[in-house]
Amino acid sequence: MSDAPPDSSFPQVIKSRLLKQLEKQIAAASSPMASAAARAKRAMLLARHGAVSEAREALTALHQLSFQHPHPEIGAWLHMAEGLMSYYNGFVAQQAWDRIQRAHAIASTAPSLIEVRVLASAWLAQLAFIRHDPAQLVAHAKRCLDEARPEDNVALARLAMAMGVGWHYAGDIEMAQRWYIRARRHAAMEGDDASLSALMFNMSGMRASQLRRESLSGQVARGSELLLTVDSMHHFDEAVGAVFMVDLTPVLRAQVLTVQGEFDEARRLYEEHLPQAMSLGLERLGSSLLSDLAWCRANLGQRELALHQAREAEIELDPDCELDDRAITHSRLTQTFRLLGAAADAERHQALAEEAWRQFGEQQREWRELFSASGLTP
Repeated sequence: MSDAPPDSSFPQVIKSRLLKQLEKQIAAASSPMASAAARAKRAMLLARHGAVSEAREALTALHQLSFQHPHPEIGAWLHMAEGLMSYYNGFVAQQAWDRIQRAHAIASTAPSLIEVRVLASAWLAQLAFIRHDPAQLVAHAKRCLDEARPEDNVALARLAMAMGVGWHYAGDIEMAQRWYIRARRHAAMEGDDASLSALMFNMSGMRASQLRRESLSGQVARGSELLLTVDSMHHFDEAVGAVFMVDLTPVLRAQVLTVQGEFDEARRLYEEHLPQAMSLGLERLGSSLLSDLAWCRANLGQRELALHQAREAEIELDPDCELDDRAITHSRLTQTFRLLGAAADAERHQALAEEAWRQFGEQQREWRELFSASGLTP
């Protein structure tokens, strides 16, 4: 899972204890150079809250300072901040990975830059999960935990979140929950509401994926509690001024509603929010979400639109997408084509679904073995 432009439905007023602390540090600094780290951290926090334009303005000023006074510390923080800007301003994971790797490399040249190194390692672990590279996730997590100090709460919250979603994807919900608890503790200690918001979204996203898998494998689907959690996310974000999930959260809600059979409301949410959400990092889910929409239309009697949407889902199915998304897509298309009377298509997708679910189960087992062998515990 991932962490969308600001929501116009309410003015963004960021209420963050961490932001206030950083602004005090900047005001108390004896010179622009002395405040460089705090200014970079403030820019990153603004980006994480969704204030991308304000974050860009702050980083532009830091770039000017860097030209005037070249120094490894400013360089490391700038690369770190630009990496997060890439991630939050369009979810460009590869560009974020490259910039944060560079930040870590620069920070490794000076022992005093430990804070940047630890933060970079934590984010590289997060991006390794997005790249579906559990070995790299473990490697960066170990590096982060080896160097982290008690005060590195922002980095440790992000690292614990990455480990949590990794274990969740691997199918061990109990271990995932232990890491989530640690992430929440570190974020709360730092007053980092942006991390708390991201944690809520990631947890809900992973639970929604699990719910979809269970419903498509014939298990009893219970989503009412998850709907309450998704709704509470909006209220929390509104309270603290975090606006990144405004187009992603409704799509999350639509997934749960589809499982519950609330097809008309799910269709409305997908139609309104899916195009923007797919442009903000959900391309990998595109085929499974489109297959959901096709299923909703089929159940609402929109046969022609349902068939068109199902064919679109087939076209959008990326052969390199995550195995569970592929399995979900094939399973949902099996249901849809069967309901539409397209028996041959239904049988074809049923066979593809069975193979994808088999591969996914094997992948989960491999991830669990790798995480268990790492010795990393929350």
